[in-house]
Amino acid sequence: MPNIPYEQLFENSARWAASRTAGDPEYFERLASQQCPDYLYIGCSDSRVPANEIMGVEPGDVFVHRNVGNIVPNTDLNAASVIEYGVAYLNVKHIIVCGHYNCGGVLAAMQSRDLGLLNPWLRNIRDVYRLHQKELDAITDESSRYKRLVELNVVEQCMNVIKTAVVQRSYLHHGAPIVHGWVFDLRTGTLRDLEIDFEARLREVQRIYNLMSEEGQAGTAT
Repeated sequence: MPNIPYEQLFENSARWAASRTAGDPEYFERLASQQCPDYLYIGCSDSRVPANEIMGVEPGDVFVHRNVGNIVPNTDLNAASVIEYGVAYLNVKHIIVCGHYNCGGVLAAMQSRDLGLLNPWLRNIRDVYRLHQKELDAITDESSRYKRLVELNVVEQCMNVIKTAVVQRSYLHHGAPIVHGWVFDLRTGTLRDLEIDFEARLREVQRIYNLMSEEGQAGTAT
């Protein structure tokens, strides 16, 4: 990858802004007026996986949250706040958890190494391995096992999204959002939909994590 000088970033930004207003002088006025995206994207911080670009959408079309390994921990106020804002205030129709093959976070979680501050964060991915250890250990090819853990991590993070009260409540009252799991392939530039059966997963989650009372109000989260 080319080494881009710091000063070049501002020149690039100016050219980009000029290209937007050349054919649409009111482009930034509309962009500044409001945001009403249909999509909340939860992805990895990896610099090679930019949300807007791989989805082919414009600024304002997708609300984005990214972290190492596209994780949605139950105790992470950052991720929880993004989901709450996206669902309760932006009224997103879809929540996408997008992982990617060749993910450094997933690879690190598969290794027996002390990674300092990363240890508790990557423990979330190691927990996914523990939950699916029988399936993963049966995969003898290391590369295939790595790819499968990327996929399973996406599925489990989707489950964590579905566990939240705001998603359960909104779906009960409005029929949205729907939660999806995707994987991006860096080698081909293609997106793969893991085709998660949202309603089936919701029923599975609600056997234990149901936060709705009979009146349809949020109960007490544990």
